[in-house]
Amino acid sequence: MIVVGLISGTSVDGIDAVLTEITGDDLDISVNLLAGETYAYPEELRSQILGVCGGDRISLEELAKLDDAIARQFAIASLDIQQNQPSATLIGSHGQTVFHRPPKENAIGYTLQLGRGDLIAKITKTRTVSNFRVADIAAGGHGAPLVSRLDLALLSHPKEYRCVQNLGGIGNVTYLPPRLLQREREVIGWDTGPANVLIDLAVERFTDGGETYDRNGDWAAQGTPHHKLVERWLQQDFFRLPPPKSTGRELFGREYLEQCLEDTEEDLSQADWLATLTELTAASIARSYRNFLPHFPKEVLLGGGGNRNAYLKQRLAQHLSPATVLTVDEMGVNSDFKEAIAFALLAYWRIGDRPGNLPQVTGASQPLPLGDIHPFF
Repeated sequence: MIVVGLISGTSVDGIDAVLTEITGDDLDISVNLLAGETYAYPEELRSQILGVCGGDRISLEELAKLDDAIARQFAIASLDIQQNQPSATLIGSHGQTVFHRPPKENAIGYTLQLGRGDLIAKITKTRTVSNFRVADIAAGGHGAPLVSRLDLALLSHPKEYRCVQNLGGIGNVTYLPPRLLQREREVIGWDTGPANVLIDLAVERFTDGGETYDRNGDWAAQGTPHHKLVERWLQQDFFRLPPPKSTGRELFGREYLEQCLEDTEEDLSQADWLATLTELTAASIARSYRNFLPHFPKEVLLGGGGNRNAYLKQRLAQHLSPATVLTVDEMGVNSDFKEAIAFALLAYWRIGDRPGNLPQVTGASQPLPLGDIHPFF
């Protein structure tokens, strides 16, 4: 089956679109990436999304217009990725998260992804699956991370313990025991905290919006991490909370960054600040592994935009030693588009009535098919 996968993550840096050919059933599947592209939002729309994520108040009418505008951009991306390619018969669209509240005590969580699937289906004339997180949340889960079942299907090693670490705006990990020993319930995962989000926000702040990320980590590499600050930040409740757990810009956003910048009276350069925020990402990931994994991995496979940050990769290799740090590309999965591939696969599983979540990862009470199916008329 030819399936489009679409997602815009917490960095809001554009819509990742893939065209895939998927064969097989359940975990015994094969995914062939036919095309992948990132489509930038129009700047005015991106600014509005970031404002809403940051707490800007808008009317319900404005929210509806924003929902429509995002859906139209996703539909455009879906149509464009199919140019000069086989036509898709299914679209899996994650949409754009603008709010996420993890479950607490006896209260279920809440999540909101904009970019309505019914409008995407109407524009593209293609059956569309969207709104993937809500079924897991209704079952008491976090609705995240949802890439873990893809990791289980495509990235397990026959004999070695592996972690698959996504480095988007927010980081998440999937822990994979050896395939020969593995039972599905032994796979665990969680959101590890900030990956690129605080670094990106700091770069935007330091350049007055002229730049949106630290290209290759070159700016941070010129600085010196302030380790006492990192240790202080790691006392934050989220980092000590055991999994399953999830987070987003609601915690690690602009307000959190401003608090970080106020945390010291020392005169740190901008490069020092970026090095220190990068160190927080690397140290928080490594510490969560050591605190929460039953067995330290032999290999860590990196994916997501942070995979292109050489300085972050260097710091992760240092913190995660003796594990070998590799990339998912080296395992045959495109690191730039892995999450978009995941939502193509989740849509494929949904129409096949197969589960998309791993309850021990998300905290849901049971495995469930995920997503709302929208036919076209």
